[in-house]
Amino acid sequence: MKRYFYLFLTLVLFSIGASAQTAADREPNTTASPAPAQKKSRIFRPNKDQITQVQTKLKAANLYSGEATGKLSDPTRASIKAWQGTNGLKKTGTLNRATLEKMSVDLTDTQKAIPVDPNSFATAEDDKKPEQAAKASTAKPTAAGSTNGPKRPAPFRASSDQIKAAQKVLRDGKMLTGGEDGKLDDTTRDGLGKYQEANSLKVTKTLNASTLGKMGITLTDKQKEQVAAQAAYDAARSAN
Repeated sequence: MKRYFYLFLTLVLFSIGASAQTAADREPNTTASPAPAQKKSRIFRPNKDQITQVQTKLKAANLYSGEATGKLSDPTRASIKAWQGTNGLKKTGTLNRATLEKMSVDLTDTQKAIPVDPNSFATAEDDKKPEQAAKASTAKPTAAGSTNGPKRPAPFRASSDQIKAAQKVLRDGKMLTGGEDGKLDDTTRDGLGKYQEANSLKVTKTLNASTLGKMGITLTDKQKEQVAAQAAYDAARSAN
């Protein structure tokens, strides 16, 4: 009798063990496999030689009056931004691949491996923004309080230091006999007229942006904004 009892007990223990093993086999493996490492995107960076080439090209286009130093200074970025706006690129002020290629500046092998960012190109909405901004900022109020057409931007004015620098250029070119006092007197205006005529510029006898650029005198950021506003104003007037 005891033999049957032990046999029965052995069968029960074996059944319990088999059930536990089956449950363990059905238990899902919750150990998470390591996520694949994400590949870091490479950042496009221009080198010093490329920046120097760009500065030289911008000077030739009368968009930059500084020196070709190979450094991305604030005036250089402002000039790049102005160039991008007239060449179908988004005005970022940075030297991305699309800008370098558009300016015919050779890329390095490393740069060629980095694809062009599609966001580097201006869209139809980007093209509308300058015109919309110009119309919004230059519209003059009528008697009823509404707006009616673009308003001419504030006139371009040279600073006293810029006038002094221009007077020095005129004196060196024997186009001015007066001093370098930073004042736009009649003698200085006559000298400016002679300089403009000699350099195929429109003779206005004023120290405007194109004359300053031809003389190699740097514009201030505010003056660059005035030049851009004038260009937007002229474009809006032509469109109307």
